[in-house]
Amino acid sequence: MLSCKCCCVVCTRTLYSCQLGKTVETSKSKQKACCWFSIVAVVAVLALTWMYICLVSYNDQEDVNWKGFTALELWINWFMVLIILSALLTAYCVLLLLFVLIQVSLKERLNLHWVHKIFLCAGVIFIVAGVTGISCMWKQEWLTVQLSLEATAPFLQFGAVGALTLLSKLVFQAIFSTDQKFSRYFIGVTFAVVTIAIFLCPLCIRSPCFIEIHKLPAKPKLIGHRGAPMLAPENTMMSFNRSISCGVTAFETDVQLSKDRVPFLMHDNNSNFLLRTTNAKETFPDKNLNESSSLTWAEYQTLNAGEWFIQADPFRTVSQLSKDEETLARNQKIPSLLQLLHLAQQHNISVMFDLYSPNEENDTVDTVATILGSGIDPHRVLWLPPKEKDYVRRRAPGFTQVYNSVEKMKRGRGKHLNMKYSKISTTDIRELRKNDFEVNLWVVNERWLFSLLWCAGASSVTTNACHLLKEVESPDWRMSHKLYKTIWLTVDMGSFLIMAGLFIYQWDENRKKVTRLEGERAAPLLTSKQVV
Repeated sequence: MLSCKCCCVVCTRTLYSCQLGKTVETSKSKQKACCWFSIVAVVAVLALTWMYICLVSYNDQEDVNWKGFTALELWINWFMVLIILSALLTAYCVLLLLFVLIQVSLKERLNLHWVHKIFLCAGVIFIVAGVTGISCMWKQEWLTVQLSLEATAPFLQFGAVGALTLLSKLVFQAIFSTDQKFSRYFIGVTFAVVTIAIFLCPLCIRSPCFIEIHKLPAKPKLIGHRGAPMLAPENTMMSFNRSISCGVTAFETDVQLSKDRVPFLMHDNNSNFLLRTTNAKETFPDKNLNESSSLTWAEYQTLNAGEWFIQADPFRTVSQLSKDEETLARNQKIPSLLQLLHLAQQHNISVMFDLYSPNEENDTVDTVATILGSGIDPHRVLWLPPKEKDYVRRRAPGFTQVYNSVEKMKRGRGKHLNMKYSKISTTDIRELRKNDFEVNLWVVNERWLFSLLWCAGASSVTTNACHLLKEVESPDWRMSHKLYKTIWLTVDMGSFLIMAGLFIYQWDENRKKVTRLEGERAAPLLTSKQVV
């Protein structure tokens, strides 16, 4: 047992302080050590919080990758780079905190090495830069973080109670070992306040997943976002065909018009809009490709729209393709809207799209004419573009009008809403569904988010991961509020009893120590009296 303790002391002392032997400890060095201990604890908490933000933001990784591509014109998985760096930082900080807690429990000196200090400062800079980046360039992601708490808060609270229980022994040791009354009261009051806050925070937790099984809504339908972009190049016929096997009820895509007025499928629509997903730069090196009308439809058909998918592997799924599928993906072309409409008609699937155009009025006329001439059931066309809706109603009254805000939907007397999932609350979703409104939310790729929106009652979700969400047979978690309250009170009570036992044990140990010290002081006095 003694050798094990010695080994542990040497290990933690080496990793934390980079020193094998003991050094003389002064009052000043002790204060510095305690200060750095606090910094390690704070940075570890910040790193865990930042890692949580990264993980819940994973659903929207494509937004970060798009910003990286826009800035550097290089399409790689920038978000995965961020995740890896954040994971390394979090693991480092948590391990360092573990070492310092072991040092405290072994009553070893807390002498943090300067290398760790540099890494901690670098970690703080990295986290601050990340938070600043989100706040300046990606503000809507804070709404996602807020929404994620409806799915994770109950379990975060249980974890916090467990961590608090484990740390309580060290806190009680610190309370009874310090000689200063102020420090003792400060540590005790701070720990009590934090404990009460964590114990009672479930009073503020709200989640649509607190629901009885018989009240659980039907599973949301799946809409393929540009087809199945994890399984094939986005906005290609291969991608839409792959989404059919996922059981999607609608295709979601983006329409633009060529120079000779042919509607075709392409999402990117800004300067150099063909650069990301085609080989336009190599095929037309001397052409100005700033608008869809820069090329004729025949010229668009000469472009390769699949090779980029194999090379960039945007979702790290290329390895899952067979050789035949990979060959097929490499040879994809840009499809026309008419091709997609014929595929949708063949499989009784609806079509929803945005219309990207500098000339919305004329492009709307040509797009509507193409749809009406395709022979597809007009009710299967979900008309999303917000402009020229009056013309579309007159020309094609059978189209289903879809709106991007609740106010516009009610003003237009519509029944179909299409919104980003983070811009509408789960309470509002539930209320709209009670009043027979159809609510589609985009873009939903992660199970936790899909499960949360399922519990809230979403009608459908637009997704890149139709092949994954198809396999979800029930929400990741669901329980009645009464059951959650029982679990919450049981966990809190168990933690309180354990901490009370540890406090009484530490108090008794301290009392015995004080009695022993008083006895040792009194022994010389008794001896001197006997001599006299």
